[in-house]
Amino acid sequence: MASDIASYSPDAKAPGTEALGATAAAAAADIEIPQKPARSKATDAKPKKARSRRPFIPLTARILAINVLALALLLGGFFYLDRYQRSLIENKISSLKLEGSMIASGLVRDVEEEGAANKPRRVDAAGFIGRLSLPADQRVRLFDTRGRLIVDSQGLPGAKVQTSELPAPPENGFLGRLAVDIYEWIVRDLPPRTRMPRIVEGKGSRSVIGATVGRALTGETTSLIGETSDGSLAVLVALPVQALKRIEGALLITASAEDVARDVRGMRFAVLEAFGIALLITVLLSLYLAGTITRPVKRLAEAALRVRHGRGEKPVIPDFSSRRDEIGGLSGALRDMTNALYQRIDAIERFAADVAHEIKNPLSSVRSAVETAIRIGDDAKRRQLLEIVIDDVKRLDRLLSEISAASRLDSELSRMALEPVDLAQLLSLHVSFDEEMNAETPGFIPLRLETEGPGPFIVVAGEDRLTQVIQNLVKNARSFSPPDGMVTLRLARTGRAVIFEVEDSGPGVPEAMRERIFERFYSSRPQGEKFGTHAGLGLSISRQIIEAFGGRLLCLEARTGIGARFQATLAAAPGT
Repeated sequence: MASDIASYSPDAKAPGTEALGATAAAAAADIEIPQKPARSKATDAKPKKARSRRPFIPLTARILAINVLALALLLGGFFYLDRYQRSLIENKISSLKLEGSMIASGLVRDVEEEGAANKPRRVDAAGFIGRLSLPADQRVRLFDTRGRLIVDSQGLPGAKVQTSELPAPPENGFLGRLAVDIYEWIVRDLPPRTRMPRIVEGKGSRSVIGATVGRALTGETTSLIGETSDGSLAVLVALPVQALKRIEGALLITASAEDVARDVRGMRFAVLEAFGIALLITVLLSLYLAGTITRPVKRLAEAALRVRHGRGEKPVIPDFSSRRDEIGGLSGALRDMTNALYQRIDAIERFAADVAHEIKNPLSSVRSAVETAIRIGDDAKRRQLLEIVIDDVKRLDRLLSEISAASRLDSELSRMALEPVDLAQLLSLHVSFDEEMNAETPGFIPLRLETEGPGPFIVVAGEDRLTQVIQNLVKNARSFSPPDGMVTLRLARTGRAVIFEVEDSGPGVPEAMRERIFERFYSSRPQGEKFGTHAGLGLSISRQIIEAFGGRLLCLEARTGIGARFQATLAAAPGT
């Protein structure tokens, strides 16, 4: 059996045949090929693209900024180790208070009655304090009830020489010292801190020491942390020397807190070291991550621009499908889109060439008949030639109408909203309507509907276009069936697929021609049929519609062995 495609002529599709250009064919066929609209001078100027005010920020910079910002939040702990520092100072103060209370208790036991006034004896108190094993950075002073210094651990015979620990030489020389200086500047000025009081040795209640001792003589245990004249930290603890309820004096213990500063500084350097290592790793990983994203995206963007400009050969889209991620999916989508685009371009070029070729045949026939009719003098022959011209004009009109419909089909299918269609109901209505309309027509070839299986036979498609396919296949089957033949419509369901077939009782289609009959403008009609009655687009349009619905249309041998069978397979609607 043959396709319902174009009328066959002896010179059809001959190799080397000259074809009209796409533009000429479109003009002759009234095909909807977009043309550039005429523009006035006012519209000739291309509109300027609105420039975005937002600056271009590379993706690499954004990834780095986000990752480093999250890491920088951890660096805030460098500035906020005050709680750790306070806990160390509180422990030191608690230790000094405990030590001071023990010293005060020992001094109270050495108090002797001296008339009306009770005072710590200088000799006994000095001996008691002198016997204490005090650290080199610790100083103990005893004041009487009037705030006068009576015993100082530094002034006792045999007292340990007061020393202050010098900073250790930097292990890394100049760079190490520079790092310490920068650290001290940072912790001193960033962030702003409450200044610690200066511990200046002096007399009077206005000095820090005098005020602290004065509060101790009132029975209050006082502690204070401040800076000495050389900038080092020191802790003061003052507590009363009290026998029963009588205050006999005040004890002042001074100790260096530089060990606390060293511990906090060591902790902060540890935080900086961890931050530096983490920052280096974060930057390297961010650059690697950005590279795995930005480089492929940049290559894909460059390839897309080459496709857009469309110069030279078909651009090659980089293949990243092996990545198994979103970039790979994007690469595959761009490759498929580019292939589909160029296939569409090739199809348009072939369609234009085919249209030009098919229109040229009747035009050549008209031209030849008209030129001959002008020269011939026989009226009968002239009338015969004019009838040929009329037939060719009708053929051109029919051809142009079908070409116009075919040219719109692709865009209509791309915009069509698909919906569930009950194929069994659609075929049943078609058979009933066909029998009602054509039952009295001479030579009418009836339709028979066979259903295999219970169904349901619901597919997702466009009902109007699916009806067009059924009509094309039925019309094609009837044109090849003998007058006493039968056209069978068959419907079946296999798993997730719905199959409907149109089978005739005609001569059938040779196996070598079963794909060619779906080509545009190809036709091999039955003998005796009037030349030029078919444009050869029916089967081509039918396959295009079925494929747009995600199915396939094939030409097979009839089940009876006589005739041809066209089988359309569509996916069943979800949930059916």
